[in-house]
Amino acid sequence: MTTCTALIVAAGRGTRFGGPLPKQYAELAGQPVLRHTVAALRASSAIDAVRVVIAAGDEAHYAAATAGLDLPAPVIGGASRQQSVLNGLEGLASAAPDFVAIHDAARPFVRGDDIAACLAAASQPGIDGAILGTPLADTLKRVDQGTIAATVPRTGLWRAQTPQIFRFAALLAAHRAAASLAASDATALTDDAAVAERAGLKLVMVPGHEDNTKITTAEDLLRANMTETRTASGFDVHGFAPGTAVMLGGVSIAHTHALAGHSDADVALHALTDAVLGTIGAGDIGKHFPPSDPQWRGASSDRFLQHAVRLLGERGGRIVHLDLTLVCEAPKIGPHRDAMVASIARIAGIAADRVSVKATTTEGLGFTGRREGIAAQAMATVELPKR
Repeated sequence: MTTCTALIVAAGRGTRFGGPLPKQYAELAGQPVLRHTVAALRASSAIDAVRVVIAAGDEAHYAAATAGLDLPAPVIGGASRQQSVLNGLEGLASAAPDFVAIHDAARPFVRGDDIAACLAAASQPGIDGAILGTPLADTLKRVDQGTIAATVPRTGLWRAQTPQIFRFAALLAAHRAAASLAASDATALTDDAAVAERAGLKLVMVPGHEDNTKITTAEDLLRANMTETRTASGFDVHGFAPGTAVMLGGVSIAHTHALAGHSDADVALHALTDAVLGTIGAGDIGKHFPPSDPQWRGASSDRFLQHAVRLLGERGGRIVHLDLTLVCEAPKIGPHRDAMVASIARIAGIAADRVSVKATTTEGLGFTGRREGIAAQAMATVELPKR
């Protein structure tokens, strides 16, 4: 099975950005830019693992930005971007992946589909790597001391983005060769594609999207912080069936019955999944996991919620809050509330104080009052970048 590790380069100082912190640790929509970038890479099905390269002295900033994400220890970068990437590659060499995706820490809006397309292109026979980019649309002028000297044809010119994905061994060899260059020559290698080109590797360009922007200045961050808030609801019902426990919020609770359903019938996670899918207009749980498909028989419902959260992450979004109300006469939810909150937070990748679990009854009325099943109502509040 092909493996691809994302190496996020976060060792730069961002002199054009200004401010008290390097741009990768500045706040974007309530969280550090780096945290958003890690989430975007993790949300892609093309990425198996994430490693970050940071500057010496930034350990405390890194720890705060990635708290609770369970990442491997960061790699300490070097004096140049090329040296920082080489240090990161050497850190992966002992358990080398097949491919490595080099990504700028200050590009938090990359789309998961674009990452997958880039890896697919890099995996083609005879190809050593692929990079995301967009064709130039503006007219280019060469200027000499403020005076326009010439118009530069833009045919065939693209703006390079990241990630840039390479066969690991080939890129490592190219960076090792570049490490012997004079400082001025190494500085001219402004991205990994340039390092690969110098080594004679065959690269292809993959069309990306304009919204995969790099935060370079304070004005860029101001624009990136323009977000919109969306709220959506989810509702689900499952009837009781013979059994000795019910799954609610990813927690097994002893009971006189089980819940009937094609999967594990976790009515709480199903409602939450629909709520998250609703915030991005992605349909409902049945669209993504049809009950007619035998592969989902008995499946653990945490996979459904994780899928919805991953789709949200691919849009550059984040969960602000999840609210769940369970309607049943039994089992009693109170004794299990904290465990359910912790479970849902873990599955969704958010802090526990962003999850609310409540319970009520229908005072003996209706199917829940007759103890025939459990209903769940969920609300999801998310933030998405304005596009």
